[in-house]
Amino acid sequence: MKIILVPGFWLDASSWSAVTPTLIEAGHDAQALTLPGLEAVDADRSGIGLRDHIDAVIGAIDAAGVPVVLVGHSGAGAMIHAAADARPDRIARSIYVDSVPLGEGGFITDEYPAVGDSVPLPAWDAFEPEDLVDLTDEVREAFRARAIPEPYRVMVDKQELHDERRYDVPSTVVACEFTSQQLREWMEGGAPFVRELSHLHDLELVDLPTGHWPQFTRPAELAAAILTAVSCTQTA
Repeated sequence: MKIILVPGFWLDASSWSAVTPTLIEAGHDAQALTLPGLEAVDADRSGIGLRDHIDAVIGAIDAAGVPVVLVGHSGAGAMIHAAADARPDRIARSIYVDSVPLGEGGFITDEYPAVGDSVPLPAWDAFEPEDLVDLTDEVREAFRARAIPEPYRVMVDKQELHDERRYDVPSTVVACEFTSQQLREWMEGGAPFVRELSHLHDLELVDLPTGHWPQFTRPAELAAAILTAVSCTQTA
């Protein structure tokens, strides 16, 4: 199975380096993406918006030539969902890692201050304590050393969706800083940020208790969760 891994904010393809070997050893073709503007700290991020990142994911789907599994971490959940909207017949499963799909007209976040066209990785106290679970001093240091400023418009541009066949794409949420039970309660209560999630017709919720960056804090367990979801897709 072709597995395309899309990193969340401030990260490039190398952020999946502790996860992809397990996927490859299991016989899959795992491709981690570096999105536009994330090529280097000094990359040009002017003019790069959410659609540019979505189009990069769509380009990888088209280049694959076969149905793919999309894995999106954090803010990349918005991107893989928009890709499912654009290519619903080309995606075997979408896997949201500590993330949920973003609906029409929504934006990812405006919580973090921009410096020009970019948003640098903020200080750790800008995050909730649940985000930082298992993120040791050593892991934090390595994360900050590899962090690349995120294009500001990727965070604040509005999501545009057109094809309700996106709701038919089988999907898995790997719940880390929140639990699957919390997700169910939020969906039942009509919480706005899970409204799009509640529309999915084939949804699996999986618990992986840790902070917001399981690819750093529990990579083996994250790889196992991805493999389980892919296995379900292959046998469906």
